[in-house]
Amino acid sequence: MKKHNTRTLRNHKIQKGTAPLQMLTCYDFQTAQMLNESEVDLLLVGDSLGNVILGYDTTVEVTLEEMIIFSSAVKRGAPDKFVVADLPFGTYSTFESGIENATKLFQKSKTEAIKLEGARPHHLELIKRLTESGIPVMGHIGLTPQSVHELGGYYTHGKDEKSKERLIKEAKDLEEAGVFCLVLECVKEDLSKSISESLNIPTIGIGSGDYTDGQVLVINDLLHLGKNDPPAFCKPIENFYEQKKEAVSKYLTQKKTVNPYNDGTSLNH
Repeated sequence: MKKHNTRTLRNHKIQKGTAPLQMLTCYDFQTAQMLNESEVDLLLVGDSLGNVILGYDTTVEVTLEEMIIFSSAVKRGAPDKFVVADLPFGTYSTFESGIENATKLFQKSKTEAIKLEGARPHHLELIKRLTESGIPVMGHIGLTPQSVHELGGYYTHGKDEKSKERLIKEAKDLEEAGVFCLVLECVKEDLSKSISESLNIPTIGIGSGDYTDGQVLVINDLLHLGKNDPPAFCKPIENFYEQKKEAVSKYLTQKKTVNPYNDGTSLNH
C-alpha cells in the first residue's frame, strides 16, 4: 500500500468515489510494526495515551515530553505510514508557545503532521503560521477532550441551531487556515454529513456517524484491550483483555504443574 501524503489526503473525498479513510491510534513500537504491515491509511498518536496507556483521568495531564517519546516510538515502528501526533494540553495556549512546541514535537518525533484541538482565533493564526512553516496540521472540533472541564463533560455536539452554526463556521475557518484534514468527534450525524459535504478537505469521524470521509478509533477500544467497556459507538472486534488474562492464567497453571519441587522432595535434601 502506497504511503499517503498531505496531497493525497486532501483529495480523499467520499463523493469522489474513494474508499473511506481508516485511521487508528497507536502508542508503541510493536503495535506500530504490526500496523505498518496493515492496510490502515493513517496512524494517530493521540493524547488518549494518557487514559489508556498511562492511566490518567483525562488527557489534560499528558506532557509534551511524553508525546515526543510515544510518537517517536510509533514512527520508528511504522515508517511506511502517515503518522499524526497530538499537540497536548497547555502547549499552544499562546501563539509563541504553540509555534515552539509544535515545531519541537514535529521535529523530534519525525511524524508527518501534528493535530490540535479547537478553532478559536488564536488556533487559526497558529495553524496558518505552522502550515506556512512546513508543518502539516490536522484539525479537531466537536468534543475536544482537552477542553472537557470547560465544556462540562463528554457529550454529543451540534444538537441545537446555535451549536450547529458554530461548528459549521469552525470547520470552514479551519479549512481556510490550512488544515489538510478535520476530525469530527461526537458530532451529530446529520451535522457531520453537512460539514463533510461542505468542505474540500476530508473529515474523519469518531462517534459522529457514518457520513464522513473516514473514521478513527482508539485501537485499545477496537480490540478491547482494557478492563472497562469501550464507548458505545465502538463495537470491539475482539476481547483481548479477557484473552490475555486467560493466556497468562494458563501459563501460570502450567508452571505450577511442572514445578520440579512438587515431587515431594524436600528442599533440604
